[in-house]
Amino acid sequence: MTQIPMTLRGAEKLREELQHLKSVLRPQIIAAIAEAREHGDLKENAEYHAAREQQGFCEGRIQEIESKLSHAQIIDVTKIANKGIVIFGATVTVLNTHSEEKKIYQIVGDDEANFKKDLISVNSPIARGLIAKKISDVAVIHTPGGEVEYEILDVKYC
Repeated sequence: MTQIPMTLRGAEKLREELQHLKSVLRPQIIAAIAEAREHGDLKENAEYHAAREQQGFCEGRIQEIESKLSHAQIIDVTKIANKGIVIFGATVTVLNTHSEEKKIYQIVGDDEANFKKDLISVNSPIARGLIAKKISDVAVIHTPGGEVEYEILDVKYC
């Protein structure tokens, strides 16, 4: 499997989720299964089947997170000299040249992306169009709704 780019903050959030799943949720599910077993016949025991299903989801998520973390290429942009070039992890202030609307995006890994919080995936059309551009460059982004031009106003590595 190839390495997955991830910010320091994204890796930390995954580690926290993994810790919660292993130390809180997993023991709760095990206790629920044990309690449901005490009710007798497992064939018609809805509580038992629900707990087993929840256990499957929990174990699947644990495996998924462990795999992502083992293949993560954690990038700490604060240790990179700021040369004004848009890179993975950078926070970019852009101006839509048509609507004059300013936006601030941070380019993050796929798992960290949240468009409502202006965290865009490195694989998104916007990020792909901005990567390797410099301050004052104009990036033409090809979106499903047509082309959008963004002028890069600022690049921060934080």
